[in-house]
Amino acid sequence: MIDLRSDTVTRPSPQMRKAIAEAEVGDDVFRDDPTVIRLEEKVAELFGTEASVYVPSGTMGNQVALKTLSEPGWEILCERDCHIVNYEVAGPAIHSSLLINMIDTEHGVFTAEDVESHVREPNIHNPLTKIVTIENTHNRHGGTIFPLNEILRIRKVASKHNLLMHLDGARIWNAHIATGAPLADWVAPFDSVSVCLSKGLGAPVGSMILGTKDFIEKARRTRKLFGGGMRQVGILAAAGLYAVEHNIDRLAEDHDSARILAEGLGGIDGFDIDPDRVQTNIVIFDISKTGKTSTEIVGIFKRHGVLGVPFGPTRVRFVTHLDVTAEDCRKAVEIISGLNFDRP
Repeated sequence: MIDLRSDTVTRPSPQMRKAIAEAEVGDDVFRDDPTVIRLEEKVAELFGTEASVYVPSGTMGNQVALKTLSEPGWEILCERDCHIVNYEVAGPAIHSSLLINMIDTEHGVFTAEDVESHVREPNIHNPLTKIVTIENTHNRHGGTIFPLNEILRIRKVASKHNLLMHLDGARIWNAHIATGAPLADWVAPFDSVSVCLSKGLGAPVGSMILGTKDFIEKARRTRKLFGGGMRQVGILAAAGLYAVEHNIDRLAEDHDSARILAEGLGGIDGFDIDPDRVQTNIVIFDISKTGKTSTEIVGIFKRHGVLGVPFGPTRVRFVTHLDVTAEDCRKAVEIISGLNFDRP
């Protein structure tokens, strides 16, 4: 089975399992798990931030960061298709009493002018627009990279209006590899950052929140409130440490594999995809011309040994990762190109 459902499906490699088995552990709530400490120091160093804290998931990372940054009743600006809006179970409203104002975009990237136009004038009737969130790379828009120059322009608008900025950087590693821009440059404009270890980097569990020392100390308290204070979690942190030490540069292989898929799928009747839009490791294509729904198409793929996910009524998503090779992707294209979609 060629599993292209997500980069979250990776299994720990033998070397990663060895690191897990040999991990030195302590009680992280007491701040004496040495492997967690090494991971937090390593990730902060990679991104050039003062500190970081380990959390169980990217969703918790985003929600802890927003809760720590905000006050109840604030308004946050998000792109309409972003993860925080679509995949975090109304977390900003439930956990932090935040109002979400969604910005419509064509490819997941809004502009400084968009932010300027969405900032409310302060008066007694309005919520206070206080936080801008950016997802980079953007999942629902096919791994699109939010350009660094636009982020810097948005930072100027945010500073003008005293807005905070949060980065959902679950796949910021992919933006770094695709562009060559240093990790530190991608996060410098933000007041808080969440990055994921369990997607392209291949760790089984975990994300990191980055920021100043003061912010991270507050975030630790919020993490405890959310039930994210863990004990001998060095067993899992060891996998994350192995991931950041060994699996960042190899993301370029996933990007190459995604292009193989995009170019191959683009030549199949009934599929619509622009290979030039595939910037990282996510491939989204439209199947409406087949006359079938995405769920039906994904079912056909599965019966022939290829796994993907429906991504809307007429869209399918494939994601490349370290457990699928370029040859696997060529094989997937070969299998799909030989299917007859007129049959059930």
